[in-house]
Amino acid sequence: MKTVVGLWIDHREAVIVLLSRNGQDTKRIKSHVEKQLRRSGRSPAGEAFESQMVPADDSREREYRGRLARYYDEVIACLGPAEAIMVFGPGEAKGELRKRIKRNKLDLRITRFETTDKMTERQVSEKVRRHYLPLSTATSSGRRTRW
Repeated sequence: MKTVVGLWIDHREAVIVLLSRNGQDTKRIKSHVEKQLRRSGRSPAGEAFESQMVPADDSREREYRGRLARYYDEVIACLGPAEAIMVFGPGEAKGELRKRIKRNKLDLRITRFETTDKMTERQVSEKVRRHYLPLSTATSSGRRTRW
């Protein structure tokens, strides 16, 4: 059996399910990227913010994008051995990851790309097994499956 990967991703975490002749491995990667903070018009003391008291919006945006880039690079590093990759998830992260792969001209073969809701790790594993494995070998027995 060739090595195939299913990837569920959003901006907070990624669940990577790797299927190969050795079985199934599942990895969870946390982004540690917090939502962008909004600038409010008042300080906690009730006085208006001065420009020196908060970082400029563009510097906060650069920091946010930089953290996302490191997160995407970590996810991409786990996809290396895959001959086929199924990418799915609820938001924009999957599209941003695909753009990063194309921009960096990486030799990763995304064979399926779809929008799904939030899923548990077990649901992600089931979806990946159903997609890649014949019905006779796909089981729902747990995290590691031998064929």
